[in-house]
Amino acid sequence: MSFPLPPSDQLVTRTDESVYETDTPVLYEVRDGIASVTMNRAEVNNAQNSQMTYALDAAFRRAVDDDAVRVIVLRGAGRHFSAGHDIGTPGRDVNKPFERAHLWWDHTNKPGAEFNYAREQEVYLGMCRRWHALPKPTIAMVQGACVAGGLMLAWVCDLIVAADNAFFQDPVVRMGIPGVEYFAHAHELNPRVAKEFLFLGERMDAGRAHAMGMVNRVVPADQLEAEVYDMAAKIARQPRLGLALTKQVINGVEELQGLRTTMDMAYGYHHLAHAHSQVLGAGHLGGHDARSMASANKQAAPGAGEQS
Repeated sequence: MSFPLPPSDQLVTRTDESVYETDTPVLYEVRDGIASVTMNRAEVNNAQNSQMTYALDAAFRRAVDDDAVRVIVLRGAGRHFSAGHDIGTPGRDVNKPFERAHLWWDHTNKPGAEFNYAREQEVYLGMCRRWHALPKPTIAMVQGACVAGGLMLAWVCDLIVAADNAFFQDPVVRMGIPGVEYFAHAHELNPRVAKEFLFLGERMDAGRAHAMGMVNRVVPADQLEAEVYDMAAKIARQPRLGLALTKQVINGVEELQGLRTTMDMAYGYHHLAHAHSQVLGAGHLGGHDARSMASANKQAAPGAGEQS
């Protein structure tokens, strides 16, 4: 005897209409024991689609597997580190199946809220946790915008060095969502500042980020690359196992302080917000799209409210 699947378990068919502007969303180079992993979607400010996150995962794996690599530098081509998740370019590939890095099932044929819940477990929360735990030291080299999903990529790194033109921002409360999926806000910032950061959605400049302990160093933009690679070269001279064990200990302290538990809680609320918005007919982004978010984010820039 067979039983029909209830509606919530029925599979759906979606068409992938994404068009990529590049076949190489991530560039990889090794020199003097330092692997440079470069986000290469400069024309869209290094917005992260799945093509990019899977390419990042492959690059990090390549660096870990190469015994000649002692340190990894994560950087973004062009003017900005990363403008966050891709929510509006032709390369937005939410319906495209990939060979998955984790054991969550394929999201592309799933109904309702399961679509986003499964997808973001894989390409955002799962991959970020995987990168945070990799055994080699990582340095984020941040210039310009580090917004929403860009924060996740910087926060998974062990060190963050910022240009003096860098700014940090998580404006997604505007969508009705309690912060990005890799929710480290209250661990990177003290709780009251984290609330301000999220409630207002305003830009935090590199100087304040440094004062809060979120950034290790702030340097003039024209000295950023030299500073990062000088730091990387010094780290590369340390023993590989010693670095890995040191990283493991400090990551373990973060876990004891509740980092993973915080993220698990926030991830559930994040997808409650997505589902709530969909039920209200506003789509999973609270009625926003890339254009409306970009416009609102500019209004959150310092001095924007003074303009006529």
